Amino acid sequence: MRSLMVTSIGVTCAAALTLPLAAPALSAPVPHASSARPPSAAPQSPGAGPPAAPATPAAPAGSAPTDSTPTDSRTAPAGEPDDSGEPDDRSAGVAGSTQSLPLERLAASSDRSAAPAPGRGLDRRTTRPFSLVGVVWDDAEAELHGTVQVRTRAAGGERWSDWQDVETHNDEHAADLGSDERASGAVRGSTAPLWVGASDGVEVRVHPEAADEEGRSIAVRLPEGLRLELVDPGPDPAPESAPAGQAGAVPGGRTSATPASLPVRPGPPPAGTAAVVPETLTAASAAASAVNAEFAPLGASLIPAMTQAETAEAAAEAAEEAVGAKPYIGPRPGIITRKGWGADEKLRERNFAYTKTVKAAFVHHSATGNNYTCKQAPSVLRSIYRYHVKSSGWRDFGYNFAVDKCGNIYEGRAGGVSRAVLGAHTLGFNTNTMGIAVLGSYSSTNPPAAAVTAVAKLTAWKLGLFGRNPKGKVTLVSGGSNKYAKGKKVKMNVISGHRDGFATECPGARLYKKLGTARTSSAHLQGR
Repeated sequence: MRSLMVTSIGVTCAAALTLPLAAPALSAPVPHASSARPPSAAPQSPGAGPPAAPATPAAPAGSAPTDSTPTDSRTAPAGEPDDSGEPDDRSAGVAGSTQSLPLERLAASSDRSAAPAPGRGLDRRTTRPFSLVGVVWDDAEAELHGTVQVRTRAAGGERWSDWQDVETHNDEHAADLGSDERASGAVRGSTAPLWVGASDGVEVRVHPEAADEEGRSIAVRLPEGLRLELVDPGPDPAPESAPAGQAGAVPGGRTSATPASLPVRPGPPPAGTAAVVPETLTAASAAASAVNAEFAPLGASLIPAMTQAETAEAAAEAAEEAVGAKPYIGPRPGIITRKGWGADEKLRERNFAYTKTVKAAFVHHSATGNNYTCKQAPSVLRSIYRYHVKSSGWRDFGYNFAVDKCGNIYEGRAGGVSRAVLGAHTLGFNTNTMGIAVLGSYSSTNPPAAAVTAVAKLTAWKLGLFGRNPKGKVTLVSGGSNKYAKGKKVKMNVISGHRDGFATECPGARLYKKLGTARTSSAHLQGR
């Protein structure tokens, strides 16, 4: 879909950028098979050379699960390099790091709970600080039939957590088959990532497990190239001191920089919009911010909320010539930008990819666990972002938006919050849809009401931009999934769960049951 690739900065703001044209500094890849992504044939946006190397970031504040299991003797002080000799991708100018450790063949275990077939894993070991874990393998088309469990040691502590399950079925969260992103040569098979909080020790075991038609356990092979990924999200962004007239970093409220008369519509920033590049922004960061210039100043950490009347007025102005009727649209919610949660724009591919429209929204859970605080949500997002790009080989963060348990809304994949950005969230149905990930795991835990409300607010606004009724139905064409063959036309709810397009547990049974409430609330916010 190379015809959908466009430059990553609006023409209005491009004239203001005087930074040199150079490829952004990417961290050196860890030795995965097929890790090189071919250069895009699309035009490139302005980029800056690597900034000065920062000090090694400290592990983000966080709590890891603890239990009453015996403590172990430490082999290295907390925060010091481990002695594994395995590489990570720390490099100048790139926030955070990823340690990539090849899994070893497990010895025969006396643990009766373990699967009888031989598995792979790693014994307890001290590592550099990390906060999120996952397992990857070479072939993106290969499935991991079995179980993955990890236990971790909280940074600076002595006790180890209980064993935690890692969601192994994650291939349904990916770019569509045949897309440029999927065919890049960089994509790998991967489990879902699991947030464990600031840690500096890990143990992992992977056991193959499958059943025949009669439910009996049978021996299966594990995928080749299994590696444990330990992700350090790096430090939180420094608190923002916004100049007069700029949006602040706290959700809510409007400023003189975002008047109601600014058009709320997909498309480039209005002609004549002033664009002053803050000195602290790299060209890559400015490009990611410029696509939202119609809503907030360049480099803002927050797109402020608007009232229902302001949003409707702006939408009516945008649609007046084409439609000539009152639009149904919910008030624009406050959205924390990529800069607000600290996305390192040097990690992603430089260009953006768009589809024609947004017909539906797919709701997901991130399956990263619920052991995070809302203050830690930006660290969770940076960890998932790094895992999606560096470990799984995707071009950017997979989801278009994310919502935390407190109801905060975050910009996901770069390209503009009001635009039809092509994501990698629902295999087979990424085209003309958007993906919303609620941070957490909601198979057996009820999603917080604040999170469900945030989904309703976000969809009421974003779907309203494209004339969609949150309580309506829409016909989508499958790009190929384990539920619908490629090319099959499928009628779905405008607000659907991931499982509606793919045979998966996502977004968790408890969150899926709340989608009816979200549809009703979203439609009500639109004035329907």
